[in-house]
Amino acid sequence: MKWFKDWKTLDEVKALYKKLAKAHHPDFGGCTSDMQEINTEYAFASARVIKSGGLSDEETENEIRYSQDYREAIESIIHLKGLIIEVVGNWIWVTGNTKVYRCELKGAGYYFASKKLAWYFRTGEFKVRKGGRKSLDEIRAKYGIEVVSARNVKRGQFIRG
Repeated sequence: MKWFKDWKTLDEVKALYKKLAKAHHPDFGGCTSDMQEINTEYAFASARVIKSGGLSDEETENEIRYSQDYREAIESIIHLKGLIIEVVGNWIWVTGNTKVYRCELKGAGYYFASKKLAWYFRTGEFKVRKGGRKSLDEIRAKYGIEVVSARNVKRGQFIRG
């Protein structure tokens, strides 16, 4: 492997992927072929780390799919200016200048939470059945946040909360 070597945990693989994507994504001046290689190696590295974690085949497949779904959800909107993208627990929340990107967000699989005035993405297994009563700040406090904004990614910065 060219891009992913000697990583022991899934968090380390994900962190490296984010760093590589910021540096090599075509939307930020990178090379398409490099990004394709990175995506392929990321999938293999994730699978290798997950499989070594003692999970069943079904759990392993779910982890790989979950990781890929969230990566694609972020990649589909990261280039939109003025958005703040937060990974909070198992959900992605988007705030900032979202009104002008309503169609793009909806097309990328995001939903609007009118009570929180924010867009969110989550996979089916994390669907909340009893209408979330917590504010976005309460959710952030409970699960912690990892913030990626298009502006900070473009400058090569990443804020982790």
